[in-house]
Amino acid sequence: MPELPEVETVRAGIADHSLGRPVRAVRVVDARSLRRHLPGPAHFEAALTGRALRGAYRRGKYLWLTLSEADGALADEALVVHLGMSGQLLVRDEPGCESGNDSGSDSEARAAFDEQPRHLRVALELGTAGATGGAASTNRASADRASADRASADRASTDRASTDRASTGQRLLFVDQRIFGGMFLSPLVPDVPAAVAANKVAPGEVAPGEVPERFLVPEAVKHIARDPLDEFFDPAAVRRKFLRTSSGIKKVLLDQSVISGVGNIYADEALWRARLHYAKPARTLSAAQTRELLEAVTQVLRESLAAGGTSFDALYVNVLGESGYFERSLNAYGRAGEPCHRCAEAGRTSLIVREPFQNRSSYRCPHCQRAPRSR
Repeated sequence: MPELPEVETVRAGIADHSLGRPVRAVRVVDARSLRRHLPGPAHFEAALTGRALRGAYRRGKYLWLTLSEADGALADEALVVHLGMSGQLLVRDEPGCESGNDSGSDSEARAAFDEQPRHLRVALELGTAGATGGAASTNRASADRASADRASADRASTDRASTDRASTGQRLLFVDQRIFGGMFLSPLVPDVPAAVAANKVAPGEVAPGEVPERFLVPEAVKHIARDPLDEFFDPAAVRRKFLRTSSGIKKVLLDQSVISGVGNIYADEALWRARLHYAKPARTLSAAQTRELLEAVTQVLRESLAAGGTSFDALYVNVLGESGYFERSLNAYGRAGEPCHRCAEAGRTSLIVREPFQNRSSYRCPHCQRAPRSR
């Protein structure tokens, strides 16, 4: 399942390529991907058409796109996307822009644009960027112009390509082989961090009766905890939750109401770095162990994000269809029978083992991550 780095990579791609574009039409190919949109496909299509993609946000493994009305006002609901096990959001620029398409003739470019990917579930036909009065597109266009004035010849060329791309249409495609993911609309509700509400952070940002867009979340996502890359992530609150449960630490790491964005891959990697066994009861971790574990989680997520995520197969790609390469840096996950890197550096021979864990697998070093004593 795509975890935080993979979802954040997709979110950043949408922010770079699709914000400010109006939705000209919506085509639902498989209504199963809209099962969480209870009003049905026809309502989904009508509700999106005519609005513009305004902002791209993420919490844990959920991402959502805020929408602008025709007059530029923020819509009261957002488009929520969960990639599930195999979901992808792909961007295809209409021929006529400089999008990196080397197919040759215009007819070949058009054929590539019109080709329907296998397992396509929902397609959004998007207009040109800035075609409506959305604030995001206006601010970005101004920034692009200012940047172009200061840029070198190479950078100016890149900016021209971006401008060319923004001046043509685009398709945003939701592809999902296993149909565990989906799209739906959810009302926006306030979720102001306690530190902000108390004016301890960003004083004055939240005015009475007005909540900034970045502190609005889809109602369906509000129960999800903040992730370690969130600027308002609270390690002390996570520590308190650890102390209240005797569940194994890996099970707690995977609980999205405790800490979000961490799945099987990055839980195993963080536990390896922190030298902790997955079954160690969370409440038995010392304050130092908790701190080291959360630092390991944060570090591994940042490193994976910098590498574009982990791609074991073609299911895990960014919006342009490109794979990440963090799997080259894995120390535990998927390495059963291979030497532990840390033990090898210390001159020891210890092989990574694979063990069953809640209908999946856990990978660990039996020397570095010793099983807790039974009581």
